[in-house]
Amino acid sequence: MGLDFTEGQGEDFERALESTGFGRFHFSLLAVCGLIYLNTAVGITIISFVLPSATCDFQMSSSDKGWLTAAPMFGMVIGSYFWGCLADTKGRKTVLIGALIMDGICGLLSSISQVYWLFMFLRFLNGFAITGAMGICFPYLGEFQPGKYRETILCWMELFWTMGVIVLPGIAWIIIPMEFEYVTDNFKFASWNLFVAACAIPSLLIGMWLIFFPESPKFLLECGEADAALDVLRDMYSSNYNDDGANFPVRSLREKVRTMSVVSQQSTRSIRSLRIRKPKELKLLLREIWEQTKALCKPPHLRYTVITCAIQFGLTTSYYTLMIWFPELFYRFEEFENFYPNKKATVCEVSSVVVPRNFTAGHGEFCGDPIADSVFLHTLIIGLACIPTSFWLPLCVHRLGAKFFLVFSLLVAGSVTIGLYFVNSTNSNLALSCIFEALTSLGISTVYCVMVDLFPTNLRVMAAALSLTFGRGGALVGNLLFGFLIDLNCVIPIVLFAAMLFGSGLLCLLLPNTGSGALD
Repeated sequence: MGLDFTEGQGEDFERALESTGFGRFHFSLLAVCGLIYLNTAVGITIISFVLPSATCDFQMSSSDKGWLTAAPMFGMVIGSYFWGCLADTKGRKTVLIGALIMDGICGLLSSISQVYWLFMFLRFLNGFAITGAMGICFPYLGEFQPGKYRETILCWMELFWTMGVIVLPGIAWIIIPMEFEYVTDNFKFASWNLFVAACAIPSLLIGMWLIFFPESPKFLLECGEADAALDVLRDMYSSNYNDDGANFPVRSLREKVRTMSVVSQQSTRSIRSLRIRKPKELKLLLREIWEQTKALCKPPHLRYTVITCAIQFGLTTSYYTLMIWFPELFYRFEEFENFYPNKKATVCEVSSVVVPRNFTAGHGEFCGDPIADSVFLHTLIIGLACIPTSFWLPLCVHRLGAKFFLVFSLLVAGSVTIGLYFVNSTNSNLALSCIFEALTSLGISTVYCVMVDLFPTNLRVMAAALSLTFGRGGALVGNLLFGFLIDLNCVIPIVLFAAMLFGSGLLCLLLPNTGSGALD
């Protein structure tokens, strides 16, 4: 067997991982994980472009839009811990593939739905699926990386998120304005439906590509499958050095003495081999999940569990709520400036003037004009504004530290959020929106990087999933709150989100410095 519990027998995993080298395999893995992260950026914010375009077909009020934007977030709240538990018991790769395939299928089905409630339900399922991919791709990528490269490689994921933010308005700008419509007695497929379908296909393609990648060797070792882990390391060595895997210098792996899991106490089988269809094995699997959950809520992990959950709540609530609604705010500014040329007004004043006009209008006015090109352009510029910070993070993270980026990005983003109240034109709204997106997306990616180091392998994805649950729960509440208050009193949500960002930034000071040691 490749696993030796006696200290001194076999090679330490971190040294064995370093022996695989760093090359083609790691770049390929970064590419597929980066595309997963890019795809989640598209999947999460796609609703922001569907809102103006689908308003006529579904006759949506502002509160309807709030519920629709909240539906994917509610799916994420439900799905985050579900996928996290599966990933820490059944494997990272398998769960990633399942989440991506589910997201792609539900996305295609939502593109042909003809009624508001069905479309909203399918977008709920999209949120349920995409949160699994988002929560797992960072631990999956990180567990293949040697210690000296891990934090830098994880930070490069921010660039892929930025690419997603840029690609989405680009696709929307090409497809949504198209004069395309297929109509029968009971079916209508317009350009915005085609846009939704186009954004669903990448999930299926990435899921199929991921089939050709191995399971995390760190996870396999944690499950007691040392021989399988060693085989993965040999394949990594072969790919990086273009050499026969048989020449890999490590012959066996050693694992540190650890507390035995529920499964290992009652069986010699790996936890991955348990079948959900068998009641006894399902019961054993649920007990394992419960024990791991309790471990997160007890010392020594309790402190970081609470801190990361609180940070995610404040950061995610502010980010997703405002970024989903930014295109809507740009749309309202466009309408206001058309009605009142050369007149300045704040976001709150724009809402108070524009919304009543829409509310009292007839059906033709309710449907309104197509989305102006400037709305697509503004959102594209917001994505482009993230490029400098996307390079700044991976290039300087070893010099400045992940904690610096977290504290800096969140405190400045909080100040920018307050500034949104004072903007009086589309251009000033655009400038602050660019800074907000660049800093908050930087913060989100950095949180994921830090969490890879904070928790051990058997709790890593579950911890990330638990924090994501709090974050998505906050985003859900934030979307509902923003949908109702933006037309009534927009001062309250702006001040609330700014306070959350300030609080999250201060909490980051309690996190340790990461990125220098081996993964537990």
